[in-house]
Amino acid sequence: MSTAPVLYLSHGAPPLADDQRWTEELAAWSADLPRPKDVLIVSAHWEDAPTTLGSTTGAPLTYDFWGFPQKYYEVTYDAPAAPGLADEVTRLLTSPGHEVHRDEARGLDHGAYVPLKEMFPDADVPVLQMSMPTLDPRGLFEIGRRLAPLREQGTLIVGSGFTTHNLRWFNPAAGSDGTPPQASAEFDHWAQEAMAAQDVDGLLDFLAKAPAAREAHPRTEHFAPLFVTLGAAYASGGLASESVIDGFWFGLSKRSWQIG
Repeated sequence: MSTAPVLYLSHGAPPLADDQRWTEELAAWSADLPRPKDVLIVSAHWEDAPTTLGSTTGAPLTYDFWGFPQKYYEVTYDAPAAPGLADEVTRLLTSPGHEVHRDEARGLDHGAYVPLKEMFPDADVPVLQMSMPTLDPRGLFEIGRRLAPLREQGTLIVGSGFTTHNLRWFNPAAGSDGTPPQASAEFDHWAQEAMAAQDVDGLLDFLAKAPAAREAHPRTEHFAPLFVTLGAAYASGGLASESVIDGFWFGLSKRSWQIG
């Protein structure tokens, strides 16, 4: 079995499903991927310490958003659970001072099922979601490094966030393809160059190194999943990457990478 790549993707809100360009981009991306044995996904929308694994018994989706039309609360995504993957993640991450818990009542949140529904619409790939126990880049990088052996088993490790995420920029009147704010464009360009240069130190220290970092990420949870994927890639195969999706959605950078 070949080593699975790792992904960092910008996942969008539930209305991503109505964006034909973006959904086609996600579908085309998955069509070019080797079929994974299963998926381990880390979403910007689940912070929980210690590290916690979601349902392995088929809990319903977590509709972790408010104020949207009813149709978005009726979406389903019945991907198979991945109890074996949960056991393996627990084994890899458990160490003195680092416990792994489980929450069998927690189904996939929108940072997980929204993109996966476009990438694997048949819902036939087992999925496990894992929380972020910290937003510290180096702590998340270490978690990713420990998870790297999963790649050899065909597990697709996915970090799901948003390359820029400042909801004050969201302007429906400008349309989804409107010109992004300068700060969003500057951060996106920096991130593209840092990933191409495999500048791990710069990425881990992005708040100090990137232009407009605190404007692009007033809170860092949407960039944080990248560090799990970087750790997994760095530990097994290196950081050569491809920017698979780019562009902006209501001013936010939807840039997404495949690494390894």
